[in-house]
This record gives sequence, structure tokens and C-alpha cells, in this order.
Amino acid sequence: MTEFTKRTVSPFRYDVVGSFLRPQALKDARAKFAAGKINQADLTAVEDKCITELIQKEVAAGLRAVTDGEFRRSYWHLDFFWGLQGVKHVNLKHGYFFHDEETRNDSAQVAGKISGKNHPFVNYFKFVRDHAPAGVQVKQTIPAPAQFLEELIRPENQASVKDNYASVDELDHDVAAAYHQVIEDLYAAGCRTIQLDDCTWGISVNNFANLKKKDPNADTSELKKLQERFLKVNNAAIADLPADLTVNTHVCRGNYHSTWAAAGGYGPVADTLFAQENVQAFYLEYDSDRAGGFEPLAKVPDDKYVVLGLITSKSGKLEDKQAIIDRIHEAAKYHPLDHLCLSPQCGFASTEEGNILTEDQQWKKVALVKEIATKVWG
Repeated sequence: MTEFTKRTVSPFRYDVVGSFLRPQALKDARAKFAAGKINQADLTAVEDKCITELIQKEVAAGLRAVTDGEFRRSYWHLDFFWGLQGVKHVNLKHGYFFHDEETRNDSAQVAGKISGKNHPFVNYFKFVRDHAPAGVQVKQTIPAPAQFLEELIRPENQASVKDNYASVDELDHDVAAAYHQVIEDLYAAGCRTIQLDDCTWGISVNNFANLKKKDPNADTSELKKLQERFLKVNNAAIADLPADLTVNTHVCRGNYHSTWAAAGGYGPVADTLFAQENVQAFYLEYDSDRAGGFEPLAKVPDDKYVVLGLITSKSGKLEDKQAIIDRIHEAAKYHPLDHLCLSPQCGFASTEEGNILTEDQQWKKVALVKEIATKVWG
């Protein structure tokens, strides 16, 4: 019988991406807060109670790294951007266009020089740290620096950048430095696991696929330059960090109310993302044909981990166990089985709307991930 490495830090053999469906009590409290019927202290009290209960459920489900479910956020990414110094919350004419619907229209624009001082997520982490039992790790999820740049290069947001930054290099430097500050502050608070959530690569493969569909000989050099910019800012943000801090990344193609934003295999970004991003593990969406095949995994260095997102969080229907096991072994043709793990392809609620499944179905998905992983890796 094959002996597999025992995982003591993230990623674990069975894992989750991080967000969970918001309880009705939390949804009600947020609605009351938005309507001015309760104050911030009242909302925080509800958040605290719901997060404490979530941690207990995560531990009961056997998860070895827990999160706050992103219960204090409206979005997986924008709330973090708004917590940076020099960034303002704005509403644009349109939201993001997903396959079946348009999202809410919130965004982030530059209002001054960007810095990461006194970011509220540090206190969010401390709360989970103080309520997680001994022996259970706390994973802090944050959107990747590249994701922030992706937001700032939306056409409606470019003017605010030019008003505050004389060059792209100056902006990218401050973004990386701001992230580095937040990560150092999280580390000082006891955080040892950071996950950079990053849809920019999914957008890139989507753009590549669309270009090639229109013209097989299309010039993709601009997309390559943008990839290199994203890689540079991500790596700069996580350079020179303590050796006992694990930094992983999660890549998907959009997750909003069970819809998706992008399609295309990882091939066009494998030489950049997989081969060169200085993270310890890649959490990858692989729950549909939109993700393509496993062949690009050959570009991931053998000493790094790949968490296969083979279980969908977009539906409550449970996958066939043997079919998932077979897919894990198919992936192992391109990356060592000992360096593979299993998770849902994304969170269950990247935004407070949540995906279209019940809380009971959510936890059955987590249980299925654990059951399959235990069968494969012991």
C-alpha cells in the first residue's frame, strides 16, 4: 500500500476554498444595518455569533483549517480593497457580466496613495484565531494583488489611477507593498496560512480562447504582457516573508449565485502562473468542461501541491464518488498523486448572495470531499 505524506499545513488532503452560505440571521442583520435599523455594534454581534457557530461546524466536519466563511464581507474581493488606505467604494453603471446574470455594481477606485496600514481584516483574523480550538489552523483568504489591478484597469476606474499615479510601475509597487504590509500584520497576529484568491488567470484564459476562436493566428502578446505584470505584482507582495508562513492561491473562472464568468483551459497561463508564481499550492477549478484537461498541471513544479476542485459548489447535487476518484488518478498522470489534494472548486458564497444550494447540501459536499480524500490518500 502506498504511503502518502501526512499533511501538517495547508493544503490538507480534504479542504475548502473558504466562503460559506450566509445564515439567514446574518442576512437579516445586514439588511437591517443597510436600512439604518441597527448600528455597527449590533451587526458585529450577529457576525460574531454566526462566525463562532460556523467554526464549530467546520471543526465538526473534520476540517483542519477553518475560515470565518467571509461572513463579514459582501464580496470575496471588494471588501478587502475597500479596507486599503487610498481606496474608495464606488458604484458603477454596471456590475460584472456573468454567464446568466449581471452582478451588483459595486467597485473600488483609487482616492490617494495606496497602503496596507491598519487593515480591518487583521482584526477579523484575530477573532477566528481566538475562537478556533487548539490544533486547528486558521486560513485567511484575501483577493490576490493581481485581482486588485484587474479591478483598477476596468475602463471606468482608470481615470482614478491616473489622477493619483504617474506610472504603472509606481502603482504596482504600492499595491505590492500594501499587500505585503497586510500579510506581515496578519503574521504578527498569528496567521500562518494565507490564500490569495485570483480570478485574473481565468479571465486571461477566457480572453485567449475568445481571441483564438475569432482568429487562430491572433496576436496574444498583450495578454502575455498582462500575465507577466500580474505575476510580478503577486510575487512582489509575497517576497521575503517568514519561512513558516504558507501562501497558497486559488484560481477559478467566476462564482456568483451559481453562475460563471469565464471559460478555457489552464494552458495559456501555465507557463506563467503554474511555473513561476511563488506559492506553495494551487487550488484549481476543475468541476466542469470549462476548465479543460489536466495536461497543464505538468507545468506545476513537482514539489508544489495542487488542490483539485473536482466537487462543484454551484449545485447541491452530489458527485459520483468513483468518478471523482478516477479523475484524481487522471490528474496524477501530470502531477504526483502525493502532491494532490481535493476540495470544492470554489467557495459556497463568493458574495453574500451565495450559490443555489441549501446549507445541508453544502455540508454534504464537504463530507463528500473528506470521504473521497480519505479513500484516496488514507
